Amino acid sequence: MSTARFWVKIMCMSGHSKWATIHRAKEAKDAKKGAAFTKLAMNITVAVKQGGGVGDPEKNFRLRLAVDKAREFNMPKENIARAIEKGLGGGSGVTLEEVVYEGFLPGGAAVIIEGLTDNRARTAQQVRSLLEKGGGTLAGSGAVAYMFTQLGELVVDMTGKTEEEAELAAIDAGADEFLTEEEKLIIYCQKEQLPEVKQKLESAGYRVESAEVVMKPGTVSEVADEETKTKIETLLEQLSDLEDVSKVWSNLV
Repeated sequence: MSTARFWVKIMCMSGHSKWATIHRAKEAKDAKKGAAFTKLAMNITVAVKQGGGVGDPEKNFRLRLAVDKAREFNMPKENIARAIEKGLGGGSGVTLEEVVYEGFLPGGAAVIIEGLTDNRARTAQQVRSLLEKGGGTLAGSGAVAYMFTQLGELVVDMTGKTEEEAELAAIDAGADEFLTEEEKLIIYCQKEQLPEVKQKLESAGYRVESAEVVMKPGTVSEVADEETKTKIETLLEQLSDLEDVSKVWSNLV
């Protein structure tokens, strides 16, 4: 491996969030339980709103990624269509707003909670209550956001490939940073380039397990105490299980 590629890999590993790994495992578990459809639908609705109210996946890259992910879990077309319609303001007549909360977890790790709600006061109280019961605190806007960068993240199956082959493929596809995690290659790129990088990797024969826009931590937090780690992981799961919450990001490593 060249010195340049080694540096990129180490730099990326230093900012990798343990919660990202936990979150991916939880998504798989939720899918088996059938609970994922609700979150997948919410992500589609959020993507429509984040994309300026554009409901065409070909013209809204966030929506395209959300729809692709829903299809991976065999979400019915009618469910996808309803979620898009909801994002466009149709259907129930209820006005949905995007919400973002920032806070701290036990031990000082940062957390960002994103959601979609028809009642900001209710959702804020639910988030605050869970954080406080779990030993964390709700903070003001901007308290932890500066610790994260919005990037595209792809999880690629490396089965049958050497680590060097996969890393070269990532560079050729336009990756800015990458790391290996067991048989997976985790790739980061500029969020606008996510669909292009995904297409290049698939054309090169790689199976892209997931592709989404994430909040990647630049400043990370380590917790040595195992009891505190368990407490944090439980709290993160509880936050992600809230009905109005679509995504939870942490800089825990």
